Amino acid sequence: MRRTELDPSSSPAAAFGVQLRRSREAGGLSQVQLGALIGYSDTFLSCVERATKNPPLALATAADKALETGGTLELMWWSLKQTALLEGFPEYAALEAKAAEIRIFELGIVPGLLQTPAYARALAQAAVRRGSINQDQADERVAFLAARQRLLDQPSPPLVYAVLDESCIMRPIGGPKVIAAQLTYLEELAKHPKMTIQLAPYSLREDVPFTMAVTLLTMSDRSVVGYTESQQRGLLARETATVRPWENDYHQLQVEALSKGASVEMISKVREEAPWAATT
Repeated sequence: MRRTELDPSSSPAAAFGVQLRRSREAGGLSQVQLGALIGYSDTFLSCVERATKNPPLALATAADKALETGGTLELMWWSLKQTALLEGFPEYAALEAKAAEIRIFELGIVPGLLQTPAYARALAQAAVRRGSINQDQADERVAFLAARQRLLDQPSPPLVYAVLDESCIMRPIGGPKVIAAQLTYLEELAKHPKMTIQLAPYSLREDVPFTMAVTLLTMSDRSVVGYTESQQRGLLARETATVRPWENDYHQLQVEALSKGASVEMISKVREEAPWAATT
């Protein structure tokens, strides 16, 4: 049978099909064998791999489990809908799921991977109130985030370094109870052996090198991909000329930021002593 070769950049469905085929072949399975494992016919799998049919979510999650992809296919499935996600973000999320190391800098809000469900819902509902998205899209955002966060529960999760601007813990998103629970969750996450959380305090002033959120993904081949975004779209950066200065700035930021222990102490202090703490 003639093999259909797809350009993964041509559409989200093509990207999903190519990734499914690559993962299946890397696992040494035929379409018949994979279909028997996950409960789908080889004919349907062939259609998905050729991007002539869209996969259901259940297929993506079952294939992730059978092929041990770390949740990559489920994340790519969300890009097929793409109604509530920033342009460029689904591609980033698929890379994030395969990264060996994730370095994050965030301003204003706790980064997605570290958010509680209630905190994430508060942000999504705010977008609904602004008219940016509808309720279905808000629910989609929260579900997509939950899928991304599952990479932290893998047997071999990536190393995660997160430097949070002090503003991330000072803004009471969701109200006193939601932000208090979020800060408690950050304290718990900081105990994870593969998680390092640091704060960049206001006292650093202009020495904080970034004026926007930045993420650096180190892949298994040691290549590094950078990601940032505007209000309109996300930007993936692969060129060394762009990514290397981000890496240098991030290294300097980690040195200048509070230590892991001091950061946890500050998070705890804010949780207990912030003006809104008395109402939790």
